[in-house]
Amino acid sequence: MAKDKTVYVCDYCGQESLKWMGKCPACNRWGTMKEMKIAAPSKPSLGKSVSQSTLQHPTPQQLHTIEAGAEPRIDMGDGELNRVLGGGLVPGSLVLLGGEPGIGKSTLTLQTVLQLQGRRILYISGEESARQIKLRADRLGPVNEGLFVLCETSLEQIFQHIEEMQPDLVVIDSIQTIQTETVESSAGSLAQIRECAAALLRYAKSRGVSILLIGHINKEGSLAGPKVLEHIVDVVLQFEGDQHHLYRILRSMKNRFGSTSELGIYEMRHDGLRQVSNPSELLLTDNREGLSGVAISCSIEGVRPFLIETQALVSTAAYGTAQRSTTGFDGRRLNMLLAVLEKRVGFKLAQKDVFLNIAGGLRVTDPAIDLSVIAAVLSSNGDMPIEGDVCMAGEVGLSGEIRPVSRIEQRIAEAQKLGFKRILIPSHNMNGLDKKQYKIELVPVRRVVEAVRELFG
Repeated sequence: MAKDKTVYVCDYCGQESLKWMGKCPACNRWGTMKEMKIAAPSKPSLGKSVSQSTLQHPTPQQLHTIEAGAEPRIDMGDGELNRVLGGGLVPGSLVLLGGEPGIGKSTLTLQTVLQLQGRRILYISGEESARQIKLRADRLGPVNEGLFVLCETSLEQIFQHIEEMQPDLVVIDSIQTIQTETVESSAGSLAQIRECAAALLRYAKSRGVSILLIGHINKEGSLAGPKVLEHIVDVVLQFEGDQHHLYRILRSMKNRFGSTSELGIYEMRHDGLRQVSNPSELLLTDNREGLSGVAISCSIEGVRPFLIETQALVSTAAYGTAQRSTTGFDGRRLNMLLAVLEKRVGFKLAQKDVFLNIAGGLRVTDPAIDLSVIAAVLSSNGDMPIEGDVCMAGEVGLSGEIRPVSRIEQRIAEAQKLGFKRILIPSHNMNGLDKKQYKIELVPVRRVVEAVRELFG
């Protein structure tokens, strides 16, 4: 009789080893190797007989004989979710939705499937009872007659119900609560998560059924379970935001069928999540006139431009050692921009505390907001407010130059739509730009010194 095999898996990168090591040889992280027991091959259980034996094994095909066209998409009835998915849900895809506890993962999923009229949907819950789901559904909207609820944690029983029902979409809330009889460990362990995800992937690809998995986030901020879980699925969506803010951000971390630079914005309300079609109007405060340390930047995430408010506070270091704190912005990039200010512009900020915040709880990676970060810091340092009808977009280089940014036409159009009078842009972006088609004044700047002169005189 074959014995069970024990391996050690890094829960950060998925590296396997036959013996335990303090540091993972692949990602060089300490304390990430976790024990995993792999059961020896045995008699196939019900789940295996459904998910493997009844499926036809693929045969090799010549590449030129394979028909390939545009993937059909399932309209989810949610414009923000469709954008992040790349135009809709692809049949036969395996999607993983992750987020912190209480952020609204189950609410977003249930709200979406309630809108899918004319499709058979199986909602499998391992955390809540059917009564709890019904109470939440009554709060979110009208009940979808094609939605079926199953409270089950056994993968074998889940496959049996899927075979009997033949749904168009399967939702599993959450993957950490599902377990299979082929692995001798508790639900949520590395082995259980990996085996369950692999079995669900085989079923989705063979039967063309879309499966949406909901996953938890650990204390480090990454998806709980082995890193291989993210490699298995087709799409990884991250639902993030501060519970003390109204807004929730849906990001695509991995997408085999679309772009990973898109994001969706929602507003949390008592009756569910509301799509924010124009985030610029909500992210900007109306009473910023006369306030120092506030600068408006035009950012782009994916193909979507929106204006964001950059807030900075500069004060004298109380304990001798200056602090650098950021929210929604890369702290290392802030240190680089402060060094540029000191070396190229002449502002001494080494003995000053600098606090930076992106309003609305957003996390922005667009380098075009560098110019607004510098402007907000200088505004707070000199207590000089920036005019309320001025916005800016530009990347700052180490030599103090303003580097060109992408899609400048969209940024200018968004600023003009919201009523801004002037916009500072890199001089290189003026090449081939027709000034006459814009009512907003375009102010080209080459260096940080020129931008400071335009803003503060």
